[in-house]
Amino acid sequence: MFIRAGSTGRLRRAALTAGVTAATLVLSTLVAAPARAAGAIYDPIPEMPTQSRLGLVLQEYASFPQSSPNPAPVDQRLMRKARINTITELPDGSGRRAVPDLNGNLYLVENGVPHVYLDVAATFAPQFFSGRGLGQGFGYVAFHPDFGRNGRFYTIHTEQASLATRTPDYAQPNTIYQGVITEWTAIDPAADTFSGTHREVLRIGFGGQIHGIQEINFDPTAKPHESDYGLLYLAVGDGGQGARNTDPQNMGMPHGKLLRIDPQGSNSPNGRYGIPAANPFVGQAGALGEIYAVGFRDPHRFSWDRATGRMYLGHIGEHAVESIYEVRAGDNFGWSEREGSFVFDKTATNPCDKLYPLPADDEKYGYTYPVAAYDHDPAPGWNCTSDVGVAVAGGFVYRGHELPALQGKYVFGDLVDGRILYTEAHEMRRGQGLATIHRLALFTAAGAPVRMQDLSAPGAPGDPNRVDLRFGTDAAGELYILAKANGKIWKVVGTRTVADGDVGDTKLVQTGGAENWAPVTPSKWQFDGDEVILAEAGASRPGPRRPFEYAVLTAGPVWSSVEIEARVRLDTPVEVTNRDVIIVFGWQSDTQFYYAHLSTDNTIYPHNGIFKVNNADRERIEVQWNGRSRGANPAIIDADWHKVRVVHLPATGEIAVYVDGSNDPLMTAKDTTFGSGRVGFGSFDNVGRTRLFTVTGSPA
Repeated sequence: MFIRAGSTGRLRRAALTAGVTAATLVLSTLVAAPARAAGAIYDPIPEMPTQSRLGLVLQEYASFPQSSPNPAPVDQRLMRKARINTITELPDGSGRRAVPDLNGNLYLVENGVPHVYLDVAATFAPQFFSGRGLGQGFGYVAFHPDFGRNGRFYTIHTEQASLATRTPDYAQPNTIYQGVITEWTAIDPAADTFSGTHREVLRIGFGGQIHGIQEINFDPTAKPHESDYGLLYLAVGDGGQGARNTDPQNMGMPHGKLLRIDPQGSNSPNGRYGIPAANPFVGQAGALGEIYAVGFRDPHRFSWDRATGRMYLGHIGEHAVESIYEVRAGDNFGWSEREGSFVFDKTATNPCDKLYPLPADDEKYGYTYPVAAYDHDPAPGWNCTSDVGVAVAGGFVYRGHELPALQGKYVFGDLVDGRILYTEAHEMRRGQGLATIHRLALFTAAGAPVRMQDLSAPGAPGDPNRVDLRFGTDAAGELYILAKANGKIWKVVGTRTVADGDVGDTKLVQTGGAENWAPVTPSKWQFDGDEVILAEAGASRPGPRRPFEYAVLTAGPVWSSVEIEARVRLDTPVEVTNRDVIIVFGWQSDTQFYYAHLSTDNTIYPHNGIFKVNNADRERIEVQWNGRSRGANPAIIDADWHKVRVVHLPATGEIAVYVDGSNDPLMTAKDTTFGSGRVGFGSFDNVGRTRLFTVTGSPA
């Protein structure tokens, strides 16, 4: 049904101007920043991940019992429900999945039900410990590709150096803990609990309590007749010795390296494993033959693309950059001379002055740079020495069959805040710049939009906002998502599109006349044909902090589900960085409504987001705000007309804002406070205009 505006009386302006008790919102206290060094880079990757219209449907797969670190931790980040690290399917055709818990148990999961297969902590007590350092304990498990026949699998665990009874094969000075690779041989590979033997393969001493041996794994793309088949890869961190640690570039040490060994060989220095002849540094003076690639700080997770055989590794940064690398034999990723694609100054006296552009002669160093990356975007006033709370969780290129929309996407995330991200595998090309990073929406199996922070709560004591996100796959390549916070695993069982519901078919057009609008301050507005013009900037009003000046569209019905399409333009000069216009929806009164804030500035809380005013100061509700300093990428940066589309689905609470015809939303939110309301246009304290303001939806 089409409605032409013009015949409906306007609302009483008194309803728009009614105020409540004045309130003051203090955004933040800015700390004076130290003088910046010439050439130093403070925002290495200005672009935020773009929101994708694609969403993952998650269904709970398994839940694990409470486990506790030993000794009791001081760091509250270790207080999790179950410190599960991955899920992987046993390569024996049984369909069983293995899940390690850092606190000691190896679980097998059958039909979503876990049971203890092996207690690693008890086996190595009292030396075993998991109560210091985020990666300490039983870190990972890898099953030999012939496990069904030979019963062999491999684990990482940590031991306190002061209690250890063995000498490390390699060690940093002042070793405080040791990372141990153990081979286990099951008498009956099909048994539900382990019975068999074990032997030590390799032991490495670390001088710090973080960045140990993060993952071990076999290349699943290698065939039995190929040279890589049965070779074990080990991602070894730098030991957490700080940026001055030179071990990642020291070819005589395994720290800060990706190693490749033959667990069935014997030509290593300790005689308990083999060094493959094809390793890139075999025979090089002063270099360990085990080394496959060098220059890592914290090589957290790696995986192979089952279609192309390429290896991708998620690397946790020190100062500002979280990276995804494509790894090849002999690569040097630069740490600690480089962080991401930037020079890292280890000697900087100001801890903020760490990153610099690459030198003109950089090629001579032979470093390999990321194929995708994002940065930390700390809050204003950050002292540059504390943890921002950002860390990449490496993932997998999806090559399963159940989710065609994910095909060829490298799915990964941020392990702290639980964002799930992706890049297109075909865009991740060495030497070709950074691939675009997209943020995936998430839905429950019932179709409700959700965040990982919601799914992972309630959890154990500790940081309630820390998800501790991990990823895994099964033999078919289907994707699983894990959270240490509450010890749960979800399977990705489907995909769906953001805010894709039917809004209805009542359409309101030709809304430009003055008789169709009720402004807060009529004298500030002009109506010129189809253009609705806010010609004079608004001023702060008594009551909750909210947009200063806007006009409500009084023509047509009160809307429930609604889609607003309009052209908007900012008339405030582009030199003003905080200029904005807003689209109002769900309006019920001057102190109860939603609005989409479209701004050049995405660096402070009140700008470039989706907000709710509910008889209190405006509250930011969209998921793109990182909680510190960045929202969605800027919506309007010029003086041109821009197409804006806002969708509100009260039944699910979904809100999506699109700009310039993009299929992907710029901003998304979920909120069910207002189930209906009118729509409008305005600004805080800028001038701008709209035209072709069209509304489609369902009358309330």
